[in-house]
Amino acid sequence: MGNRKIKVLEVIDSLGWCGTKEQTYLITSALSEYFDVELALAFDHTEMIQRLDGKVPLRFYEVDTESKRRFDIKNYLRLYRIIKEGNYDVVVANSSWAFNYVRAIYPFLRKKPKIIAMRRSGYIPSFFSRYFKYSIADKIVVVSKDVARQLAEKNFFPDRLVVIESGIDLSRFKPSTEYRQSVRKQLGIKENEKVFINVANWQPWRKGQDILLKAFRELGCENCRLILVGNDTDGSEAREFIKNLGLENRVITLGFRPDVERLLQGADFFVLASNSEGIAGALLQAMASGKVVLSTLAGGIGEYLKDGVNGFAVPVGDWKEMAEKMKQMLNLTEDEYRKLASNAVETAKEYSFEKTTEKWVNLIESLVGKNSDKIK
Repeated sequence: MGNRKIKVLEVIDSLGWCGTKEQTYLITSALSEYFDVELALAFDHTEMIQRLDGKVPLRFYEVDTESKRRFDIKNYLRLYRIIKEGNYDVVVANSSWAFNYVRAIYPFLRKKPKIIAMRRSGYIPSFFSRYFKYSIADKIVVVSKDVARQLAEKNFFPDRLVVIESGIDLSRFKPSTEYRQSVRKQLGIKENEKVFINVANWQPWRKGQDILLKAFRELGCENCRLILVGNDTDGSEAREFIKNLGLENRVITLGFRPDVERLLQGADFFVLASNSEGIAGALLQAMASGKVVLSTLAGGIGEYLKDGVNGFAVPVGDWKEMAEKMKQMLNLTEDEYRKLASNAVETAKEYSFEKTTEKWVNLIESLVGKNSDKIK
């Protein structure tokens, strides 16, 4: 076997872009410096292909027909062949549905690779999912200590839980004013207007845009604008909700954008109203960019966001308190803003992707052995 590298297959499902896809991209790219890494993904996943084609071998297995994809036996067969022929030592399922695919084909694999499953929330799966699905995982990676605590309290394989916080690319997200003027001009924002920005796919049930928009209306600031960035934030449902609140002239809906780091520069404040989160990578990106932030304390956010120290925090679902904190943000002096922003940047440095990568390398090496001679 010589000194061959450990062989790892990262698996992701569906199209589009979100925090899970962002982390999968970063993890796959970073681990390729240490291991022989490949990525199994859906056909026509444009965003991922653009980022990784030519850098990491891509293996296509899924035709994304939304909910119907789960019944397409060809998706399972293609992934089975990829894993069987790839002779992988470790398979990482980066989402719940990616793990569904892996779990379905696992019994038919002669060589059983080590399985790592991802859990990004403390939601406890059903009894069937818990004992049938997650029972095959050698390790279950969770993105915050809070998620680990919630799962451990429910006796959800506590001995298999490993905390690896989602990391951020500090070379991309950093304090800068280079694009501030061009972003504001492009979006028709006046220099004297105060701008709040929210980066999250349109999922009010999870990301709480309904709470955020109610808070923004309660704020009653005619000289303020709110930017919504993320899949479907420019869709009919979002636009109708905004119109019903009478905010169509003050809310800018951009849909998915690949230049979030640039858009953040055009804003004064970042705000997140999530009902459920793992670690909230978008919030950490905004903090790394030197923005004064406001967020609900969903999931693991309270592990790093300290109210009045490196940003502002409110309870989940409390739109009136969120409006009050937004008013407080608008009344910050320059010195107060600068101190909060500086503390936010320092906090974000603790979540650099270099630290995340180190933890992933240690986990994989511990599972299969640091040297190839240990690989069975």
